Amino acid sequence: MPRTRKPKPTVPDEVLDHFAGPARPMSAADVETVMRRFKKALVERMLGGELTHHLGYPPGGDKPPDTTNHRNGTSGKTVLTDEGTLTLDVPRDRAGTFEPQLIPKHARRFSGFDDKILALYARGMTVREIQAFLAEMYAVEVSPDLISTVTDAVHAEASAWQQRALEPMYPVVFFDALRVKIRDEGAVRSKAVYLALAVLPDGSRDILGIWVEQTEGAKFWLKVFTDLKTRGCQDILIAVTDGLKGMSDALAAVYPATTLQTCLVHLIRHSLDYATWQVRTDLARALRTIYTAPDADQAARALDAFADGPWGQRYPAIVASWRRAWVHVIPFFAFPPDVRKVLYTTNALESVHARLRKILKSRGQFPTDDAAIKLIWLVLRNITSTWHKEANFWRTARNQFAIIYGDRFTAPTP
Repeated sequence: MPRTRKPKPTVPDEVLDHFAGPARPMSAADVETVMRRFKKALVERMLGGELTHHLGYPPGGDKPPDTTNHRNGTSGKTVLTDEGTLTLDVPRDRAGTFEPQLIPKHARRFSGFDDKILALYARGMTVREIQAFLAEMYAVEVSPDLISTVTDAVHAEASAWQQRALEPMYPVVFFDALRVKIRDEGAVRSKAVYLALAVLPDGSRDILGIWVEQTEGAKFWLKVFTDLKTRGCQDILIAVTDGLKGMSDALAAVYPATTLQTCLVHLIRHSLDYATWQVRTDLARALRTIYTAPDADQAARALDAFADGPWGQRYPAIVASWRRAWVHVIPFFAFPPDVRKVLYTTNALESVHARLRKILKSRGQFPTDDAAIKLIWLVLRNITSTWHKEANFWRTARNQFAIIYGDRFTAPTP
């Protein structure tokens, strides 16, 4: 039986005739003018409805006996909207107690205008570029100070996000950094901005925080891990990094039961940097025998064989780099293949960094740490809004985590 299609909602012809006049050919500018007239009428009607609710009686209606306040005409007000400027007649009351909610008193920007500025800023446009874009697209002249005020307003939201409560346990957390040029004490420094990407027990992902490195080594990481614990994260099962300086000591101090795993992809890339392009494929094939070994003992024998073979003799620095990192490589071999796929690389976080770099490279440098964090947070908000799927390989790895870690692993609620 064929389905009956529901009729599409239409605007009554009387309304269209009122704003657009009789049917006639119209240009894009004419349509825009009609839409602005319609929006003005709609907003003013909504403001009038708010005043009616405030006073307790409609225009021309009977005033309640206990009400002394009444309507007192209108006042003109020009607001910035996402479609340009809009001049409104805002209703007033005699007592001056009416507080509009749609467009509050002293507000000069309509809902949606600030969001448009933030969207442009989060895509890497500078204040001057946003100013030129608004003037070109919407014929709206805004000052750089206004744009800065709008973007600075996200500081409170970003700060609340940075201090939000965390889950009590995360099975896997990836730590990695990207370099950002920030002005500090009259000089431009290349500072490391660290992110932590966590995989939750249900396979979803979350960015736990943003930290700008002020000091190097264990002291900085002790501050990061203390921050995580203060916000409610009592346990991390596995932390995956690319061999960040001082991290192991700080992790042992705050989360002594956490396993620190070196990112094997970083280690492999570092090894391949020693070789020319012509031999990298063969070298990568030789290294594969090490990290695909069934267990740590066989992996150690494979590394010894690599060191004694032609590759090890030709590139002793590769062997040395693997031996230095070996204590944080061997935890990988204690896990079954399904878990290894989750721990193999920090690529999940590197893909976030790649999208951040596309935005940050157009900015050159930032005047302060807060300015850098503000833009990074806005970009991360756009990135994480599309995270709906569980982490790769997580469905099969989850059961393995539950078996290996027992009570430490918090199973997701079905």
